[in-house]
Amino acid sequence: MIASSIFLAPGVWQIVLIVVIVLLLFGGKKIPELMRGLGSGIKEFKDASKDDENVTKKED
Repeated sequence: MIASSIFLAPGVWQIVLIVVIVLLLFGGKKIPELMRGLGSGIKEFKDASKDDENVTKKED
C-alpha cells in the first residue's frame, strides 16, 4: 500500500510545472484574487456542511 501511494504523489518537478503553467495562464496579479475566491468557497462549503450536521443532529 505504501508503494502505491508513492507513485500517486506528485513529484517536485510536477508541482513546479503546474505552478509555471498557472502563472503563464493567469499572470501574477490575478493569482491572489483567485486564491481569495478559492478560500472563500472552501469556507462556505465548510459552513454549509456544519449547518447540515447540526440539522441532522436536531432531527435525531
